[in-house]
Amino acid sequence: MTDYGHELLFGTFVTPTAQAVELAVAADRDGLDLVTFQDHPYQPAFLDTWTLMAYAAARTERITLSGNVLNLPLRPPAVLARAVASLDVLSGGRVELGLGAGAFWDAIEAMGGRRLTPAQGVDALAEAIAIIRDVWDVDARERVHHDGEYYQVSGAKRGPRPAHGIGIWVGAYKPRMLALTGALADGWLPSADYLPDGIDSLPALNARIDAAAEQAGRPPSAVRRLLNVGRTSFAPTARGFLNGPPAQWVEQLTDLTRTHGITGVVLATDDPATTARFAAEVAPATREAVRKERA
Repeated sequence: MTDYGHELLFGTFVTPTAQAVELAVAADRDGLDLVTFQDHPYQPAFLDTWTLMAYAAARTERITLSGNVLNLPLRPPAVLARAVASLDVLSGGRVELGLGAGAFWDAIEAMGGRRLTPAQGVDALAEAIAIIRDVWDVDARERVHHDGEYYQVSGAKRGPRPAHGIGIWVGAYKPRMLALTGALADGWLPSADYLPDGIDSLPALNARIDAAAEQAGRPPSAVRRLLNVGRTSFAPTARGFLNGPPAQWVEQLTDLTRTHGITGVVLATDDPATTARFAAEVAPATREAVRKERA
C-alpha cells in the first residue's frame, strides 16, 4: 500500500459564483472537510475568489477553505501571504493555500499581469513561495528581503502569524513544476482530467515528486497528495471511473489511496445533491475501508 501517512480529506471544487457560498455552507453542514474555489480573476462572469472565500468563511463553521488554485501572476506574494494569514486567523485556522504558476497569459496580461513563459512561471512560483513563508515566519527577527528576478521585497514586516501551519498546495503537471512541488510544497493538487494519461499517470508523477523531495532532503510524505475529480456521476450501474453506484466510488477511491497515496479527493461539482451524497455515502465508507487496510 502506498501510504504517505496523511488522514483522508474529502471536499468539493466549485465555480466562483454567488451560488458558491451556499454550496460551501452545504458542504460544511454535510460534513465534508474542504471546499475549494476556482480562481480566474480575468473572468468577469466569476466573482473574485478571495472575496468569495472570506465571505464563505464567515458563513461556515468547521470546513477548510482553499483556492484551487490561486492565480499567482495576479496576486503579489507578500500581499497574498498577509491575506491568507489574516483569513486563517479570522476563520480559526481553516485556510490552506492552493497556488498555481498561472495560465491563460493573454487574459493575465489584459488584467495588468506580467506575461511569463512556462519556465519563468515555475521560477516565479519558487520565489513567491519563499516570500510567503518568510512573511508567515514571525519568529524571525529581521524583516523580509527578497531581491529576485520576478519579485522584490525590501524590508517588509512579518505577520500576521497564521492560526495554524498553513499548507501550500501546488497544481502541477510538468516535470519542473513537479520537482518544485517535491522540493518546496506541502501538497500536490492536480486535476484528474488534466493528467497526461488520466490516473494511470499517477505513478510516474508521484515518482518525480518523491525524487525531488528526497533530493531536497525532505521525506516524500512531506507532500500531501490530493486530486480534483470531475466528470463524475452517481448511477445505478458501473460506467467508468467514479461513474456508478456509491459502492463503486468507495472501491475506486480506496484503490486510489492504496495504489497512489491519494489522501485528498476534491469533487468538482456545483450540484448540492451530488455533494450531499458524496458526503453521506462515499466519504465515511472510504475512510473506513482505508482505515481497515492501514490497520
